Amino acid sequence: MSGRLVGKNIFVTGAAQGIGLAIAKAFLREGASLFLIDRDHGLLAEQAEALKQAGGKIGYLAADITDAKVIASAVARAADEIGPINALVNNAGVNVFSEPLETSDEEWNRCFDINLKGAWNCCKAVLPGMIDGTGGVILNIASTHAFTIIPHTFPYPLAKHALLGMTKSLGLEYAARNVRVNALAPGYVATQKVIDYWNSFPDPDAAKAETMKLHPGGRIASPEEIAMAAVFMISDECPFMNATCLTVDGGLSVQQHPA
Repeated sequence: MSGRLVGKNIFVTGAAQGIGLAIAKAFLREGASLFLIDRDHGLLAEQAEALKQAGGKIGYLAADITDAKVIASAVARAADEIGPINALVNNAGVNVFSEPLETSDEEWNRCFDINLKGAWNCCKAVLPGMIDGTGGVILNIASTHAFTIIPHTFPYPLAKHALLGMTKSLGLEYAARNVRVNALAPGYVATQKVIDYWNSFPDPDAAKAETMKLHPGGRIASPEEIAMAAVFMISDECPFMNATCLTVDGGLSVQQHPA
């Protein structure tokens, strides 16, 4: 631990697995106090208790980020347990991929409720305390879908484009109140969701190989690599970074065609 996040009381959503869990572990190593949120109570409790055993100040609560009242209550509870929240990581999200004209109202609502409304509920809950206090940092976990389009993934890119717009809007709105709002855009990351995607094909190994071929370096990111980028963006090492997005995709979104 180098203490890069000492003094940060961080509210992290979607923290029970994948990128969210990797972020929680990295933040703890850097001295942060954490309050973790996830819909999966059993998995969240298991991971949070394991993190507690490793040392660190941690609170947690199973909660649905689409319920604004529940999230407001969770932020109040977090302040009681770990101190006033001065950093937020909006990591919780869900993949909703479809053809535009085949997208049901249920799929549309689910996509925007979790990927956009849920993030806004968390921002709305923490911002008053940041503004009235000494400021704070909000980091929205976006995606390369926030600025590129892959066919047949509708409406997920719409929600991520909107999340990036919200990031910029809030960053400008509250910059003078010492609140920074940024986004982090991963590309493919070796999470269980990606593994499940590969396993949905008749030949999972071939599907995995195709994904790797898309990337200039021939591999995808680990959750830990995304987590270390999040450490930097939450830390005081980038105090003038605001209303912007850091892309961590190994160059995937830069090349026009894979080699």
